[in-house]
Amino acid sequence: MPVAEKVMPRKKTTPEASAQQAEHKQRMIARLRRIEGQLRGIQGMIEQDAGCEPVAQQVAAARRALDKAFFEIIACALEAEVESAANSTAAKAAGIQVTRILAKYG
Repeated sequence: MPVAEKVMPRKKTTPEASAQQAEHKQRMIARLRRIEGQLRGIQGMIEQDAGCEPVAQQVAAARRALDKAFFEIIACALEAEVESAANSTAAKAAGIQVTRILAKYG
């Protein structure tokens, strides 16, 4: 399944589910745009010869924000996998798959 479908699962087709998916997608895009703004601000700080500690503080904040986005995506993927599982064995396999992704990228 493509990553985009795991981030925004397409399984649910009710109007309420579609609205939830659209809202989740917009929140994720807004979060990533804020992180992008943070990164541009850090670039500006470096261009203006800001001190190392304030730059490091902003880098740490951006990193935490990106980590939070990452874990939200992983949670969404886990939820989609478990919801689409046919039985408990498939749900366990989905959990193992998400655990593998966390170990690899987290």
